[in-house]
Amino acid sequence: MSEERTFCGKLPGQPATHSCQIGRVPLGGKAPVVVQSMTNTDTADVESTARQCAELSEAGSDLVRITVNTPEAAAAVPKILDRLLQLNCSVPLIGDFHYNGHRLLADHPACAEALAKYRINPGNVGFGKNKDTQFAALVEMACRYEKPIRIGVNWGSLDQALLARLLDENSKRHVPKEASEVTREAMITSALESADQAQMLGLPEQHIILSCKVSNAQDLIFIYQELAARSRFALHLGLTEAGMGIKGIVASTAPLAILLQQGIGDTIRISLTPTPGASRTDEVIVARELLQSLELRAFMPQVTACPGCGRAASGFFQELAQSVEAHIRMRLPLWRETYEGIDALRVAVMGCIVNGPGESRHANIGISLPGANESPSAPVFEDGKKTQTLKDEHILTDFLKLLERYVERTYPKKPTPP
Repeated sequence: MSEERTFCGKLPGQPATHSCQIGRVPLGGKAPVVVQSMTNTDTADVESTARQCAELSEAGSDLVRITVNTPEAAAAVPKILDRLLQLNCSVPLIGDFHYNGHRLLADHPACAEALAKYRINPGNVGFGKNKDTQFAALVEMACRYEKPIRIGVNWGSLDQALLARLLDENSKRHVPKEASEVTREAMITSALESADQAQMLGLPEQHIILSCKVSNAQDLIFIYQELAARSRFALHLGLTEAGMGIKGIVASTAPLAILLQQGIGDTIRISLTPTPGASRTDEVIVARELLQSLELRAFMPQVTACPGCGRAASGFFQELAQSVEAHIRMRLPLWRETYEGIDALRVAVMGCIVNGPGESRHANIGISLPGANESPSAPVFEDGKKTQTLKDEHILTDFLKLLERYVERTYPKKPTPP
């Protein structure tokens, strides 16, 4: 069910991280940045959870995390995996555990084996004298089934004993730090100390992924820069409780773009709050757009179109851009089956002479429509050179024909299966 995806690799300067395999998905090291999402269904409901996992995978999520919080949810995990196979979906599943994960994994070995990765929270894995015992039990299960663990610190459930210890140490300093600085350090310390503990218990370093999630962009940037400087574990990026709509998108993508540009991060999630009844796939779409905008991965051809201004003669360039995007979406499944590298295709549809020819030259193929008081002709550029001039009412159909010819001529055909 999942579409083929093109991996572009990371920007230069990526800190060396340990790498592992999450199901069929490589993570860390020089592997491309991975898109992750999470279901919001009752995991005990096998059908609805499997269908949402498949929907997220179809939208482009490389990994899907599911809540495992009850015996019923744990018992459902292998059934969900079976149902996904029936739906022709092989997306790896991550189990999200809080409070009782040690017990659920021990009582449901089929769940422990079916999951591709475990996510645990050192802030609530156990309390008091039970914390180390229950943490060790989780690590033991991961070692037994050879599963990676994400040690996910969250400032909403930070280890209070650790925070109290660091606050006490800070109060004895000659010049105490701000409470916010101590909280940041507590999160980093929680992640790194937990990773050290897991390694001492036998979990290989390449099977450890770290995350420290906060809901403030500046805190997120600082914490992950410190994590990257002080360790070489794979890192999962995400702003927790980002919010809804445009606010959530901007709040998440702003810090993640900075970190990714610095080569920090191996897997990401955009934690958007969906509107009631809306699809969960928006978070996947935003994550993919972020990675493609940074040229870290290529998921599908891109259409560049100008926003329009008073120079545009009409809204035709908007209609043309919309029609070109629709044509690409319609043709893409066949193109992917036929051609190598088609996801990197860049098309430009511009509305006047100011930036139109220049943008069109930068694209693989582009068209610059006439603006107000301009000559009624539309030059077409292919790989930086003007190749055609289109006119009259057939511009759309003629440009789509040129696009088809460009694809056929430019991208090598995949070998025919024996």
